[in-house]
This record gives sequence, structure tokens and C-alpha cells, in this order.
Amino acid sequence: MSSLEVAVIGYGLAGSVFHAPLIASEPRLRVAAVVTGSAERAAQAEREHPGVRVLPDADALFADLSGIDLVVVATPNRTHAPLAQRAVAAGVPVVVDKPFAVTAADAEALVAQAERQGVLLSVFQNRRWDGDFLTVRQLIDTGRLGTVRRFESRFERWRPVPKGGWREVGDAADGAGILLDLGPHLVDQALTLFGPVRSVYGELDCRRAGIRTDDDAFLALTHESGVRSHLWMSAVAPRLGPRFRVLGSESGYLGYGLDPQEAALRAGRRPVDSSWGTVDSADWGTLGADPDAQPYPTLAGDYLAFYTGIADALLHGAPVPVDPRDAVAALRVLEAARAAAASGAARSL
Repeated sequence: MSSLEVAVIGYGLAGSVFHAPLIASEPRLRVAAVVTGSAERAAQAEREHPGVRVLPDADALFADLSGIDLVVVATPNRTHAPLAQRAVAAGVPVVVDKPFAVTAADAEALVAQAERQGVLLSVFQNRRWDGDFLTVRQLIDTGRLGTVRRFESRFERWRPVPKGGWREVGDAADGAGILLDLGPHLVDQALTLFGPVRSVYGELDCRRAGIRTDDDAFLALTHESGVRSHLWMSAVAPRLGPRFRVLGSESGYLGYGLDPQEAALRAGRRPVDSSWGTVDSADWGTLGADPDAQPYPTLAGDYLAFYTGIADALLHGAPVPVDPRDAVAALRVLEAARAAAASGAARSL
């Protein structure tokens, strides 16, 4: 059976480090086309994916989509929804990198368009397949923690000097800022674990000189289930907090550090060996109650599972690995957090 042909729009970090290597690692998919206006990135794509067709812009791709079975949108945030709309209008299945859109209204319109036209649509929420997140989900599902009362989750960095890219110097229309950069991951994980949210409180700050949008944020979500999720994202944290702290009625889980898959992809490794996504025992989280908490094995992460799911959906009609309506719900939470930060009061959803 020949592979499904995939066009990747954008060959920056998202396209070249995440999407293209994972697509190429799924035997039923092939990186057939890459859209980039950079000569350097075009040469990189040709080296990494022999036989790939490189196009200078999205117009060139949409002028001739013959043979393309899937379009992947891995471009700057403000272009996500418009490019996905063009793919849907052409009747071609599409995967959109996070954030799904800059606004929840744009995301809702895109989902409605895809449903009307019967076109497959999904969102790349790769952090659902982080090993530590899979571990937390297993502990919750098996009842090891008892009733979860509070979920704490962090993506913190120490970058006191801005890099100057659009994510820092752009504005709201660009989808810039840390809330839309890291917030979609943190909120999606919280909603996946604990379901819908009834109220949101937010704090957004711009700490560094020379940038125009938020680089330090805190969100407090109250889920309809009663669980409280506290989410931190920051570019200005000189001391990093735990990645996860989950407090239940019977036990708690504490874990530090980031899933190793991103670093492995950046280093040029691919998810084709049995050790992919594994975490050394020295870096496992701990489970229990102080002072008796013990190391608990971290499950192996599996970013490839997303594109395995996409191939199953395209070839066999399986459900998409990430329902785009989940991304709409997350964007509504993020918008409520921004409004709460501006008013200083929690917002109901």
C-alpha cells in the first residue's frame, strides 16, 4: 500500500522538529510537500525528506493539491485558522498546530465548516502523550490518588533576555504571548483530566523590557467536578517549580522536569526504537504522602501516537486523536483567563 501524502505548511520549529519527523516515522504517511519561503529551510527539508516537493508559499500549494491526502498547518499563530479554512474548503483533511486559532470564535467557525463539509480536522496536542502526563492520568484512572482535590501544572523557563521573535514582540492579533504559547498545553491537559470548567481566574504580566505581551501567567480553574487546577507558565522563573503536583484524598504525586521527547527530536532522534520517550529512574516522580513518598516509574511518552491516530482516522475511519472541539473549549478558558486578568475578578464560563 502506498503512503498517504502529507503537505506541511511551515518549516520552523513546529514543522521541522515536531510534525515532519513524526509524520516520517509513521509508515503509512510521507512528507510529500513542504511550504517555506526560506531558502535555508527549503534545503533542510530536501536533506531530511528526499524527494519532497518544496513550495515557496501556501498559494502555490493550494493552486495544486492533487495527490495531497493531508495538510498540516505549522505556521505562526495568526495564520492557523485562515490556512486551515483553505484546506477544508478544498476538501483536504487538516491538522492544525496549537493554538487551534487566535480566538475561540474563529476556532468554532472552523469546526463548523469542517463538519458541514465532512472534512477531517484535528489539533496537534502532543503534550497529551508526555510520559509524565500519561503517568498522572494512569494514577487518577486507577484511583491511586483517591479523590483529586488540586492539580498543579507548570511550564516555566528562565529567559531574562527576550529572543525577539514574534511570540514576544507580536501583539494580540498575532496570537503572541505566553498564554497562547504554553497555555493551550496546560489547559488542554487539565480539561482532559478533569472535564469542563465553571470559573476561571487569571493573572497576566509583561515582566521583560522590549516585549509587548504577557511572559508570566497564572490560571486558577474550578472544574464542574469540583477539582481546582492551578496552572503556571513563565519565561522569567529563575527557580523552576515542579512540573506536576497532584493532591488527592489518599495520596499525592510530585514530578519535576520536562518530558524528554522534545529534546530528543531537537537532537535529531526519531521515535523508532524501544527506548523512545523513556525516563531514567533518577528522574521519576514520587507517589505517596510525606514523609513516606516513594519513586514511581514514569510511563514512556509517545508523540508518534498522534500521527498513528491520524493515519487510522484517514484509512479506517477511526476517531481523530484530538477532537477539535476540545481545542475550542480550551480557547474559551484562555479567553476567560485574559478577561479575568484585566478585571481582577474570576469569570464564569
